[in-house]
Amino acid sequence: MNADNSAQLIFFGSFAFAFVSWGLATQSVWKELRQRSRVDALRPLLILHSFRFVGLAFLIPGVVSPDLPAAFSRPTAYGDLVAAILALIALYLLPGKGGIAAVWLFNLWGTADLLNAFFQGNRAGLKAGELGAMYFIPTVLVPLALITHAMIFRILAEL
Repeated sequence: MNADNSAQLIFFGSFAFAFVSWGLATQSVWKELRQRSRVDALRPLLILHSFRFVGLAFLIPGVVSPDLPAAFSRPTAYGDLVAAILALIALYLLPGKGGIAAVWLFNLWGTADLLNAFFQGNRAGLKAGELGAMYFIPTVLVPLALITHAMIFRILAEL
């Protein structure tokens, strides 16, 4: 197995481990959130997603490899920024009538953004080493983001 294939295997293995670990970790959080009102259950999940501005670091030379494809880095960085802004808007509007609509908008955008980043990374032939210091985002934080998006959809649909 060559170095590129080995790095890709480690990358996807890290993603899988994080998905399982975050899934286990969020089980107790989910039990707590289900006991809250819809607004009170959504608030901590939206606060978590307000930190998606960190994705802008995909645009910083030295943090990521100069070989990182722009077809991946630009839409990923700006998509995350939009998701963070939408999460903050939803938090602000949440107690009012437009709050739930804003949460739906955020959650649809945020989920589509993560799926688009995955698609763009595959399409651009992204190699794990090109992520540089940002390696932790898709291997640690994206699984948590996907799980919490699912939690938000469930809260919106059930409560």
